[in-house]
Amino acid sequence: MCETPSWTHICLACQKLFLTPSLYERKLKNTTVYSFYKYSEIKNLLYTKHTDLGFYIYTILAQNSFKKFSESFSYPHKIASLGVDEDIKSGYSHTAILSKSLRNNYITPLYGKLHAINKVKYSGKSKAYRLMHPRNFRVEKFSNDEVIVVDDIITTGLTLSQAVDALTYQGKEVLFCLTLADARLE
Repeated sequence: MCETPSWTHICLACQKLFLTPSLYERKLKNTTVYSFYKYSEIKNLLYTKHTDLGFYIYTILAQNSFKKFSESFSYPHKIASLGVDEDIKSGYSHTAILSKSLRNNYITPLYGKLHAINKVKYSGKSKAYRLMHPRNFRVEKFSNDEVIVVDDIITTGLTLSQAVDALTYQGKEVLFCLTLADARLE
């Protein structure tokens, strides 16, 4: 970024120039995943995920994408947004930041409802490795029947597919998934 002094970690001019989202669509089985950025566009920002700076960067990314999405989203009744595996690392949960930014009259973020029992890290791993080491999601009880699933990156789609399967098994309908970035887009 430009390194101009700013009250935010990324100045407003750079946010407008570099962080204006687009909406990309990808299908996973019967679920649509919408992403706001190509992975290559924001990968250096995503690398801050587990650092103190990451809290501020993810908040800016969420405001520029998820929040803007929620401002134009309506639905006949209230639904929930769930972050994938909202483990707190470096003092915050990056998926909770994303889910929180969706709050509006129709979307209520719920926290700690979708946990991976197997805490395996998929970053940099092959699809074969990911298939051999499923996340095994556990769903905590909540009243909403329809949900949006939230994650920061979609690569192979296995994490989101496993999350959708776990929610479907519990009788929930996943309307769609939202991610910041799609790693398949270049």
